[in-house]
Amino acid sequence: MLTDLQQQPADALLALIKLHNDDPRADKIDLGVGVYRTGRDNTPVFGAIKAAEQILVDTQDSKAYLGPEGDMGFVKALMPYVFGKDSPDMGGRIEGMQTPGGTGSLRLALAMVKRAGYKRIIVGKPSWPNHNQICADLGLGVVEFSHAKADGTTDMDAVRGAIAAAEEGDAILLHGCCHNPTGIDYSHAEWDEIAGLLAESKILPVIDLAYQGLGQGMEEDAYGLRRVLAAVPEALICYSCDKNFGLYRDRVGALYAMVSDPADLAKVMSNGHSLARANWSQPPDHGGAAVRIVLEDEALTAQWLDELDKMRDRMREVRAKLAAAGQTGGVDLSPLGGQNGLFSIIPFTPEQVQAMRSKHGIYFAGSGRINVAGLTMGNIEQFLAAVADVTG
Repeated sequence: MLTDLQQQPADALLALIKLHNDDPRADKIDLGVGVYRTGRDNTPVFGAIKAAEQILVDTQDSKAYLGPEGDMGFVKALMPYVFGKDSPDMGGRIEGMQTPGGTGSLRLALAMVKRAGYKRIIVGKPSWPNHNQICADLGLGVVEFSHAKADGTTDMDAVRGAIAAAEEGDAILLHGCCHNPTGIDYSHAEWDEIAGLLAESKILPVIDLAYQGLGQGMEEDAYGLRRVLAAVPEALICYSCDKNFGLYRDRVGALYAMVSDPADLAKVMSNGHSLARANWSQPPDHGGAAVRIVLEDEALTAQWLDELDKMRDRMREVRAKLAAAGQTGGVDLSPLGGQNGLFSIIPFTPEQVQAMRSKHGIYFAGSGRINVAGLTMGNIEQFLAAVADVTG
């Protein structure tokens, strides 16, 4: 029977990594892999995380199971940063659990959506490819709407149309900030409007907050999430610490559920626990414990926030440099200055993408998505010259 399985296509990103690694040119540039890089082109371990890991090594006295909910100290410590310090549990309406990374929280959220009887997910296009892939694996229908217009602004007409056309039993997946892959986020006024539209509908919001702190700041990046939660009775929130704590390989995430009646919260979370038990039993402990230690220690929290600020400032510096280049060859790079996070899409043709790789040793996704953190003050002029060459 195993021989009846069909060959699956290779993951495009993994294939891109191999192409880059196999390129012998010393000045090659990797703009494909979705991790933060410093101005020296390395992905560092946060100093605050290093200190927390040492504390963990020195004090941890057991490796016993924690259960499918994971480290609840981590889950609780994160909540004021996500939902606000004044009422992080919204009067007993929000509870959470630890997951293996943001992907684990998304898988769990969408499995809960399916179990609750929802049939379709409304998703902006383009989106992170794994969103649709998880939906397909779970048998959830996907209804797409245009997320952004060609001029680098959000397509609010499409958002309005998608919500207006939604049916009872639909959910909508929204990027909380630092949209992947476009970098194009909703403004505060647009979030206000989206919240109002959702309040008048019967759609369940599923909000993917994978990059908090990498856009405009921890508080600023939570605006849309908090605005929606203040307007609707129920929501699911998928969170990742892989980016804002640099814990990519440790897979640290959380799923939060908000209900209209606190009396329903235990029932909802019991479904999250049973689904987790069937998928991964329980999440890995180390990374979540390290985040908990950081957030429980005032000095380590301050160190983490300072390191996060420096990451964000570096990416904003790169974006400003790209935007200042303006019209470069046949593309306008100025919109990149107003975008957020690790990613942006440059409208390269497939032939231009290939020319950037073969002629200039610059690697990024076929969609034109680049990781701006792969650019440094040392290689950005090389990148701009290559763009001018292949698009001019």
